[in-house]
Order: sequence, then C-alpha cells, then structure tokens
Amino acid sequence: ELALKSLGSEGLFLFSSLDTNNDLYLSPEEFKPIAEKLTGVAPVSEFEEEETSDTSGETLSVVAKFQPLVMETMTKSKDGFLGISHVALSGLRNWTAPAAPVSVLLARQFKAFLPPKNKLDLGDPWWIIPSELNIFTGYLSNNRFYPPPPKGKEIIIHRLLSMFHPRPFVKTRFAPQGAVACIQAISTFYYTIAFRIHAEFQLNEPPHFPFWFSPGQFTGHIILSKDSSHVREFKLFVPNSRSLNVDMEWLYGASESSNMEVDIGYLPQMELESTGPSIPSVIHDENGNVIDSRDPSGEPIQFVFEEITWQQEIPWEEAAQKLEVAMYPFKKVSYLPFTQAFERAKAEKKLVHSILLWGALDDHKPLSASPVPGSGRTLRETVLESSPILTLLNESFISSWSLVKELEELQNNRENEFYSKLADLHLEKYNFPVEMIICLPNGTVIHHINANYFLDITSMKPEDVESSIFSFSTNFEDPSTATYLQFLKEGLQRAKPYLQ
Repeated sequence: ELALKSLGSEGLFLFSSLDTNNDLYLSPEEFKPIAEKLTGVAPVSEFEEEETSDTSGETLSVVAKFQPLVMETMTKSKDGFLGISHVALSGLRNWTAPAAPVSVLLARQFKAFLPPKNKLDLGDPWWIIPSELNIFTGYLSNNRFYPPPPKGKEIIIHRLLSMFHPRPFVKTRFAPQGAVACIQAISTFYYTIAFRIHAEFQLNEPPHFPFWFSPGQFTGHIILSKDSSHVREFKLFVPNSRSLNVDMEWLYGASESSNMEVDIGYLPQMELESTGPSIPSVIHDENGNVIDSRDPSGEPIQFVFEEITWQQEIPWEEAAQKLEVAMYPFKKVSYLPFTQAFERAKAEKKLVHSILLWGALDDHKPLSASPVPGSGRTLRETVLESSPILTLLNESFISSWSLVKELEELQNNRENEFYSKLADLHLEKYNFPVEMIICLPNGTVIHHINANYFLDITSMKPEDVESSIFSFSTNFEDPSTATYLQFLKEGLQRAKPYLQ
C-alpha cells in the first residue's frame, strides 16, 4: 500500500516489472535495464569478456532478413482495430526492420550448439536451454519489459535474436520453453546440428504497457567443426508455411490481472543466415608471420574450403520431427495435414481424431484467448501426452489439427468439392477456442466436445457431472485422461455400424 501511495499504480507497475524477486527493493542487477536505457551503455558480461578477450579465432558474418507482420492478418483488423489505442500497437507498427542487419560473431561462440558427449547419435535430442516450466509450475509474469541477463548458452541465442529486436526473451512465459537440438549429419571433423528455439520479444517500453510478440518457433541448422573453431553454415528462421505463425498479447492496465488483449497474425520473413563460412580474423604465412588480409591489388584474399563428406545423415524432416517430439510429447502421435488425414483414414479404415483451433497446437503460443486460459496448451500438456491416450490414438485413429482460418479457406475453395465439404462439416461443429472432433473418413462428425466444456467438467467432482457420456473411469487417477479416453471410446462405439 505504501509503494502504491508513493508511486501510483503505473509507477508501481514499472517498479514491479523490474523487481523480479518481489522484495520491494531494486538490486543493481534489477536496476540494470534502466541504467542501460539512461546511459546508453551496456556493460559486457563476464562470459562475453572471456569470449572476446582472444580475437585470434575465426569470425562469422550473419545477416538478418525481416518483413514485418502483415497487419491485415490480425483478427482485430477486421473491425479496423476498433477500441484498440494506437499506443498499444505502436511497438508493433514501428518494428519494420531488423535492429542489426549485419553482425560479426566469433565462430567459437557457437560452441553452445555442440552436442554433449552422451548425445552423439543421429536424431537424439538434447536441451541447449532446458525448459523450466510445466503444467504445474504455471507461467512467468506478463508484467516485464526488459529481459533478464542471459547466462551460459543463452548468451549466443540472445545475441542472435537481438539482431531482430533489442528485447528478446530467450525463455518464454509459457511452456515449453528453451532450445532443443539434435545431430542431423556427421563427418570426420564436422556436425550438422538441427535446432528449435522458443523465444519471444517485448515490443513496448514504459510508459506504455507490455506487448508480447511470440513467433510460433525459430528453427534452423548449423554446420560447425567438432572443436567449434569453424562454422561452415548457419541459418535460423521462423517457419512461414502456415497462414498464422505469431501470437501477440498486450496488457491494458497497470497490474498482472489487467485485461489482456490477444491476437494472432502472419509474419512473412524473420531469418538469420551466414554470408559464407567463418574466416580467420588474422592470417599467418607458412613461417607464422601475420600477413595482410588483402592481396597486392587490394582485393580480399579468397579462402578455399574443403568439401565435407558426410558419413551419416538423416533428412531434415526427420530431425525436425525429433525436435518437435522433444518439445511436445503429444507428438508421439503423428498429426497429419487435414486433407491427408482423411485420405489415410479411408485407406486404413480408421476414424479421424481432429482438433480445430483458433491458434496453433504445436507452437509455444499460450492459446489463451479463451474464457478458460490456455485450453489448447492445457490439452497438449495433459491428456494428449498421457500414455493411455497416445496408445489409443495410435491404434485406432488418424489424428490431425487445423487452424480455423485454414479450414475457412478450404471451405471457400470450390475447386475440390469433397475437401470443401470436409471443412464445412468441421466448421459447423466448431466453437471457440478449441473443438475436438471424431469423424468418419467421409467427414461425417460422430462425436465432438469443446475444450472449455471438457476442462470445466474435468475440474468438477465426478458426482456433479450430469452427462453419462463423460463418466469417470476408476482406472485412472487423472479425471481429464479418463474423460478424454471415454470421449474417444464413445466415438469408436458410435462408428461401429459405419466401419463394418
């Protein structure tokens, strides 16, 4: 109360955003973002001092390519952003170019991507930055403007993402956080490492309220020597193949419980790529003498790099799938694209288990635009990961998940009437934000349940649940797993006359 009296609600909001341990005192570490903002000087961390003290290693030039969010793809654009203040979106509208179009980094800073000694098999994932959140720990505060100082392996990822925007958070507010990697190819001296990173950006600064910009994922690969002295190739990007790939959330008041607006949109391009292999910063002749990096005519010396012969490798798609399952255990079940799922179901005489969402199921986004916060997130972190559900889905169903926007486009595409009808049958049953649907290979819906209703009934006591359809089984302690299992079995039962 005293702090509120002294600072006012907005002043206390800013103070709280800096006071990370909530002790009502700002330590020098907590005050650091404001000091950097006022002085314009960022002190070099001990790790970076250690990394940059010896500059004799190779350097890698990385370029950033960025096309801003297409504002028309936001659902709020349909009513002309009515009721949304221009100030709220100012950080988003003003972000039209990368913060640093080019950066030169030391090759050995990329050693963070090297595998640990017990992860040297192709496709065996490990965590570069471990996820510290799960369904039980909840999520991190929305009321923050400045990222905490990165430590250890976070530093190179923070440095790379800072090329896009000055305030990247390498640990997201929602699970799954972190960065995961696996070996995609091995040669005598090199690895190709595939990686996936979940990170987000804070686009606003005081006096505005926080605006969180959360791409679905960053993925990419790096080819580097096993001693990290040389990087042959590096690429990081936000996939843009789906119609929506970014989640945005912004606060409307000076407290954690303030109203939060949520939207999704499409980002055409956000990528980093090396301009070529890393090159020595100092060149020596055969006698060990330092020589000029330019030839007598003033042209830079051209380096010739040996061709890498890969002894073992797996396709990119396989590596990406391994990383996806590491982030999301529910992906132990294959989720096929919508139309492909029905073709497979027809061939295998199985039912389709389909999840229809406003936002993506397998991006790190919280999907919290619903009355029940994060219903899609809750599903994937509980029932869809549970062993009995995984077993039944693999045995008896073909699974798929789709965005509402994608099915609306398919519904309006009259070139293929069957696909259009499939989309139509799904959308008829959809209620915001997530609908779970069981249907025949011809698209006929035989069972469906809304995620909010599902979460409501599984949070009730068994004796309070009226519907016998979702009766609780005593075989499983977790009521949500038991109820979802019952939902799937009920679907199989209803389909029996059609599948014989």
